[in-house]
Amino acid sequence: MKIICVGRNYAEHAKELKNEIPTAPLIFMKPSTALLTEGKPFYHPDFSSNIHYELEVVLKISKNGKAINQTFASGYYEEVGLGIDFTARDLQDSLKSKSSPWELAKAFDHSACIGAFFPKDELDMNSLHFQLIKNGQTVQNGDTSDLIFSFDYLISYISKFITLQKGDLLFTGTPAGVGKIEIGDQYSGVLEGKELLSCQIK
Repeated sequence: MKIICVGRNYAEHAKELKNEIPTAPLIFMKPSTALLTEGKPFYHPDFSSNIHYELEVVLKISKNGKAINQTFASGYYEEVGLGIDFTARDLQDSLKSKSSPWELAKAFDHSACIGAFFPKDELDMNSLHFQLIKNGQTVQNGDTSDLIFSFDYLISYISKFITLQKGDLLFTGTPAGVGKIEIGDQYSGVLEGKELLSCQIK
């Protein structure tokens, strides 16, 4: 099982971090040890003082595929959910300033929090509305109609380089509104009015 992530896939998020809007998908990966499931709490690591939340729509790959034609890409996932890509922003900024890889800032243990998954057939995948609620207040509002690179394009693009396998998770990018977590925070991820994810910071 692989966790494949897409950076800067919403223009407003790229702008808020003063990054250029990409002309091709920006791909990075997390190991299986990054998974945080079943509503377990996220324990704030001591190597960072600026961990950010980034809520994302997550696709669960349902069958193996290599060099997938975009026309058939929608057949490679059947379920959709929400995930939080926890990012050590201070570490990431330091690594970027040295032109170094981001892995330490993105791939650390429990940095990929996921919730329940929902059948895609019951949803309009071209315009999914999702929200991150922090301590009762909405901090991120996203809609997949604002994606720079669509789900089908991402599946086709990534599979040119990396074989997709059943059970892989694809984090598809975060909208604007990312911010710092604090110990004691409670987060909920809502997709089309359904709460699919819950996570407390300890």
